[in-house]
Amino acid sequence: MISRRQFTNGLAAGVAATAIASTAKSYAQILGANDRLNFAINGLNGRGYAHLASLKANSKTARVAYVCDVDSGVLARFAAKAEQVLGYAPKADGDFRHALESKDVDAITVATPDHWHTPMAVLGLKAGKHVYVEKPSSQNAREGELLVDAQKKYGKCVQVGDQQRSADFTIKMIQQIHDGYIGETYLARAWYSNTRGATFYGKTAAPVPSTLNWDLWQGPAPRSEYRENIHPYNWHWLRRYGTGETLNNGTHEVDVCRWALNAEFPLAVTASGGNYNFKDDWEFYDTLITNFEYQDKTLSWEGRSRQGMRIYDRDRGSVIMGTKGSVVIDRGGYDVYDWKGKQIDTYRTGHQTQTTDTIGADTMTDAHFANFIAAIRGEAKLNSPIPVANVTVTMLLLSNIAWFVNRKLRIDPETAHILDDSEAMKYWGRTYEKGWEVTV
Repeated sequence: MISRRQFTNGLAAGVAATAIASTAKSYAQILGANDRLNFAINGLNGRGYAHLASLKANSKTARVAYVCDVDSGVLARFAAKAEQVLGYAPKADGDFRHALESKDVDAITVATPDHWHTPMAVLGLKAGKHVYVEKPSSQNAREGELLVDAQKKYGKCVQVGDQQRSADFTIKMIQQIHDGYIGETYLARAWYSNTRGATFYGKTAAPVPSTLNWDLWQGPAPRSEYRENIHPYNWHWLRRYGTGETLNNGTHEVDVCRWALNAEFPLAVTASGGNYNFKDDWEFYDTLITNFEYQDKTLSWEGRSRQGMRIYDRDRGSVIMGTKGSVVIDRGGYDVYDWKGKQIDTYRTGHQTQTTDTIGADTMTDAHFANFIAAIRGEAKLNSPIPVANVTVTMLLLSNIAWFVNRKLRIDPETAHILDDSEAMKYWGRTYEKGWEVTV
């Protein structure tokens, strides 16, 4: 297997030649699409389908040149769907590095497991590609710093998949809040509820599925034997690869809260919870309450992965409170209340998302890709650039650390580094498989 270091030094000529090979039909489309950006979609089991749908929705300005996944079965199914949706066949490849070598590719999208987000994004930047990376943009806080630095160094666009930042109704409401619609804002609460079942990973040293490149799936993570039920989804609940529900879903709503409050890094973080509903193999909590403390405001997140009780009749959402009123907002619209709690305004998009939907194709994602494409073309500013999105991601990674060490963390509001707690700071970064270290 070619390591990350070997790749950045250049692939062998034969491999590179294979990587840029294409059918006559698709090559002709590349030549005829000079006004469109060519994309490579990476990670095809779930959210990758939303990327496909959004690139189809933006087909006047975007074309899918590559689809990449380490599981040949997942790759084959997705490639067939892509040809059906697009009307042409993108190059299907089991190794994303071939897409990075292709001069035809302008931008990559990253919908892989979390431990791949920053490493793949940085490799994409080094290869001269623009990057659309799903949340969380990093698996640990050090990677967030590295990705911000890499974007500055290589000068390409990096958009993070906080798609509600491209929803027109949200943009307008946040501006109204900033203009004093509900007075001075001081409290924001985000939540998420689901009814996930128990997860067990089976025996260690289980046979690797014949379709899966387990070595490349692990990539930057230290090597371990394959276990059943990690791939394709339940890696989320293992610390080696995932970030728990806080980063899997809390990122979206906490980002809206932070945006509304004009909040940056907090002064302190607390996190309380546990894995209460099932005695299973999760290495994270299924219930967590996190508080982010500021000088003049408070932001909280409540995650309940295995308890379906809704808040404000919503599976997920945010409430922003001010001195004159409150706004409850989610992906389906908003409700506005006066200071006494009387509803004074409401709006619905007509589309209500479900927390059980792991793909999440919607018009917000279409708009987020449209914004990304416009930014690459110099026609707009990114709605969720990595320096902005990294603040939210780092805050929630700090929430995980607070839960790991079971105590309040005091935070440097300039750098987000943990103050006077060397044990907690050990979780700031991670150990990499040799040859896969992330460097700028």
